[in-house]
Amino acid sequence: MSTSTADKILEAALESFGSRGSDATSLDALATQLNISKQTILYWFPSKEALLEAVIARAASEITRTLENALHDAGTGWVRVEAVVRAAFRLGASQPAVLGMLREVSRLGAPWATQMSEALQPLVERATGFLEDEMDAGRMRRSDPNLLLLAIYSTVVGMVTEVEVSRALGEELTARSLVRRRSDALGLLKAALLLDDPTSRDPRTA
Repeated sequence: MSTSTADKILEAALESFGSRGSDATSLDALATQLNISKQTILYWFPSKEALLEAVIARAASEITRTLENALHDAGTGWVRVEAVVRAAFRLGASQPAVLGMLREVSRLGAPWATQMSEALQPLVERATGFLEDEMDAGRMRRSDPNLLLLAIYSTVVGMVTEVEVSRALGEELTARSLVRRRSDALGLLKAALLLDDPTSRDPRTA
C-alpha cells in the first residue's frame, strides 16, 4: 500500500461523488472499480465521511489552483472576470466532477458545505475586494458585491454543470456547446457588470 493507492482512491471517489453524488456512491463499488478490497479503502480513509472530507479538500484545492493560475497574468478590470470565467469553463470541460462537487456540497449542507466554503474563502474575499474596487473606480455598476459574486457563481457553475437541464432542453454538453455557453455567460456578465464597454466607446468622446 502506497500513497499512490490513496491518490487513486481519492480520484475515483471525486469522480463518483462529483458526478453521481455521495448517496449513490458506496465504498464497495469504489473497491470493485479499483480492484482493491474495501478494507484497503478503510486503511487510508477510516470511513465514507473521512473520504468525502478528503474529496472536498481535493476539489477546493483544484478550483483554487485553477483560478489562481488564471488570474496570475490576467491584467485588470473586465479582463480578470473574463479570465476566471474561461478558466471555470475549461475546468468544467476537463474535470466536470470537480465543479460537480460544488453542487453536491450545496445539496448535502453542513458540515460539508461549510468545509468547502471555508476552503474557498480566500478566493471569495479576493473576488469581493476586486468587485468593490471596480465599483469605486466607476467601471462596474454599484451593487452588493457579495450578492453579485453569488450571481456570477450561479451563472457560470450552473451553465457548466446543469447537464440534466441541458438534456431536457434537447442539448448535449459538447465542446462546441460549452464554447457557446461560455460566450453567452460572458455576454450576460458584461452587460450586467460594466457601466460602459471601452471597446465600443466613440474615441472622439473619450
